[in-house]
Amino acid sequence: MWEEIPAGATTLRIRRPPSAEDLIDEAEFADDERLPYWAEIWPSGRVLCNLLAAMDLRGRSVIELGGGIGTGAMVASMRGATALATDWYPAAIAFSRWNAANLGLDMRAEVMDWRDPPAEVLADAPYDLVIGADILYEARNGVALAALIPRMCGPGTQVIIADPRRPDARPFIEGMQRAGWRYVREEVPVAGRVDEAGPIVHVHRFGPPPAGHNAPVVL
Repeated sequence: MWEEIPAGATTLRIRRPPSAEDLIDEAEFADDERLPYWAEIWPSGRVLCNLLAAMDLRGRSVIELGGGIGTGAMVASMRGATALATDWYPAAIAFSRWNAANLGLDMRAEVMDWRDPPAEVLADAPYDLVIGADILYEARNGVALAALIPRMCGPGTQVIIADPRRPDARPFIEGMQRAGWRYVREEVPVAGRVDEAGPIVHVHRFGPPPAGHNAPVVL
């Protein structure tokens, strides 16, 4: 099905599966509790798209973590970035590549397991901007991201995570702060469809610790 995603003054028109429920694979769930969240465009993803649409990203490198169809990376590419969309579902990456090509965007999309990131993704680090939307919905995600994100960042990297106030976001945020990461939070009202998390999305912004502060992120 086609879906239109507002992104500032423009609209991102993408294709996605008509039903996430139809994609549930009992074997995948039994193996790793995987569910096809990638097939939906969640409110946090819409907030992230609007946020990126207001940024001048010319000449900057951007990686989207757990991007599903990769709408955040698409908007970043539209704003001039060298953008990479990542997700652990190959089907999500197939949709991401198709949509990017259909929109005429020069954007990469790669399958990535946060616990074992591909060498080619690490080789392109540090990225100027690391983004994600609604990726802290399970405690294990926070643990994996706490180990992964520092490997994606340099001294000038920004990290932006849009999150619909998931309970499992708190340990991740507190762990980043204890490790010396600079942190600010913004509350953004959701425009359009609201899910069970409510009408407010938290936008978490992190900057790497000062030079010489090498404490690991521990949750």
